[in-house]
Amino acid sequence: MRFTKFTGLLIPILVLMLGVFAMAGTNQMGIADSYRVNFSEPVRVADTLLPSGDYEIIHVMEGQDHIMVFRQLRTRKPVEVRAKCTLVPLAEKAPDSQKIYQLNAANERVLQELIFKGDRAKHVF
Repeated sequence: MRFTKFTGLLIPILVLMLGVFAMAGTNQMGIADSYRVNFSEPVRVADTLLPSGDYEIIHVMEGQDHIMVFRQLRTRKPVEVRAKCTLVPLAEKAPDSQKIYQLNAANERVLQELIFKGDRAKHVF
């Protein structure tokens, strides 16, 4: 009888603790798993020139590598690009979202950094 009560109390506590540890480990940098972004002009991400438009960005881990998957929205044949990024901690939560570009020799915008409002890290490409 005592064993049943003890087990009945212990199992929910263990499940709760595992959930807390899992959440803490997956988001130590204070970033979201997915984002939405609009590019008003074509943008080069990795080796691909993305057309202007709306994109869903999903942040995934592949071993130790941080990968951002850009998937075009509202089109019949969506473009999808995978780009390796580095997370750089910010001193505080980002007050606003930012897209930082450089121009290449072909006068194309090349995505260098993404910062999303509320995140505690920026994505550097």
